[in-house]
Amino acid sequence: MTRHRITASARIAAAPGRVYDVLADYRHGHRHILPNRFSDLTVERGGFGAGTIIRFRLRVGGRRRTFRAAITEPDPGRVLAETNLEGRLAVTTFTVAAEGAGEISNVTIATELPVRSGMLGAIERFLTTRAIQPLYRDQLRRLAAFMSAPRA
Repeated sequence: MTRHRITASARIAAAPGRVYDVLADYRHGHRHILPNRFSDLTVERGGFGAGTIIRFRLRVGGRRRTFRAAITEPDPGRVLAETNLEGRLAVTTFTVAAEGAGEISNVTIATELPVRSGMLGAIERFLTTRAIQPLYRDQLRRLAAFMSAPRA
């Protein structure tokens, strides 16, 4: 098995701390930026950042699968990681970096997962990238819209 990385990035017009807080808040913030193919986000433990355990459903390729993940903060305030607890070891990271004076954030969502080698691996890499990358682009668009929406 080899590792395959799928990424999407965007500039978000908001301070990195605010963006990170939305991403790390699985009870309130994070659920507002999930594309429609995600459903049933449940917080099993915690709710904000490291130590949180989540469960969610994702529709990919016409099938609906349930995932469970543990949240860690390899670089608190900058990098949030969701590690799949069931099935193959996949890790999705959310990285938030300041740009310029700090009112713009560069946000990258990346998933690293094992894939086969050879021709089957090439097909698997192509199909997973084609399925996941548009989800991440949509999630980043939703994050940008959520950050620019007025708060009550």
